[in-house]
Amino acid sequence: MSTEKKDIYRESLELHEEFRGKIEVHSKVSLATRHDLSLAYTPGVAQVCREIHRDKNLAYKYTLKANTIAIVSDGSRVLSLGNIGGYAAIPVMEGKALLFKQLADIDAFPICFESYHTEFADDVKNIAPVFGGIALEDIAAPKCFELEESLQGIGIPVMHDDQHGTAVVVLAALLNACRVTKKRFEDLNIVVIGAGAAGFAITRMLRCIGYDPNICSSVNDIIVCDRKGIIHRHREGLYANKYKFIIAEVTNKHRRTGTLEDAMRDADVCIGVSVPGIITPAMVRSMSKDPVIFALAHPMPEIFPQDALEAGAAIVGTGRSDYPNQINYALAFPGIFRGALDVCATRISDEMKVAAAHALAGYVKRPRRDRILPAVLDRDVVKTVAHAVSKAAVASGCARIIE
Repeated sequence: MSTEKKDIYRESLELHEEFRGKIEVHSKVSLATRHDLSLAYTPGVAQVCREIHRDKNLAYKYTLKANTIAIVSDGSRVLSLGNIGGYAAIPVMEGKALLFKQLADIDAFPICFESYHTEFADDVKNIAPVFGGIALEDIAAPKCFELEESLQGIGIPVMHDDQHGTAVVVLAALLNACRVTKKRFEDLNIVVIGAGAAGFAITRMLRCIGYDPNICSSVNDIIVCDRKGIIHRHREGLYANKYKFIIAEVTNKHRRTGTLEDAMRDADVCIGVSVPGIITPAMVRSMSKDPVIFALAHPMPEIFPQDALEAGAAIVGTGRSDYPNQINYALAFPGIFRGALDVCATRISDEMKVAAAHALAGYVKRPRRDRILPAVLDRDVVKTVAHAVSKAAVASGCARIIE
């Protein structure tokens, strides 16, 4: 561990100890007089309750619901720390709430469960009245897939950011990488390393699995690799995981088998959402001319940018802020939820996610090899993405009209 990292860890501990966390609740209204109390609480608040009882959608008009989301986690897949549980997940969820507030002016609150259990989906459904949306965070696969699917009909947007936020930013980065390298998106042959939450969502978006073909363009082919190597239809034990089975059915159209090294040969793009150091310079050299490498393992990437560039990569992105081309889902989720909340959306549609990716890519007017995405802390990115998402929500029938 470097001295710099030790300093960051120590400073972070001191910061969290000093402030006892990173977020707090503030009052929007005065409570200085008895009249103030009568308006904000009893007896005046009774009339607000009656109106909402008459039409529950009026909660968007009269309460915090219109601008508040829950960040829900069971702590089973937190950063690179693994299954650390709900208590230890709180600092990360607080940090995400801070990003929502600072970047998108959304009030977000951590809801951390100590562990996943059979009634988890019901528990999340039952907190929905307070919130305008739910961000699922740091929940391990395949539970995250099952949970998100089960919550799609509850009347508010529910999105697992590790999946869809990452996929949106990867698509945006890839669109701009094609602009720089002059490669056609539809011709790309891609290797995805990792078949967990992010890997599945990236594959699904880039191959348009389940997407309306009218809103989604597919790359030529994707080969997905997990710990056992290339995923293919006839691999033993595949049917035990329905998500890997889906991947096998719609990727790897030439039915290639073997190791990651075999998969990388002649590929145009490699997207890593796996473990540090798994990509070697020799693998990069075996790829097609001017390959693109997105090494997103965090904090240590699958290959460091300098090593990939020396091996012939044309463009390299990582999840880190200390290298060019940071591919971070924080570029996506604030704008997606801001746009969804602005139209009181009932869910986040595929159209909204695709619109977010294209808006994010289009924000960079002249992409370069070292700048295919905007900076994470650029506040105008959220406005651009939110506008596109709101329009897509209306067009896809997900916007709610409040009288």
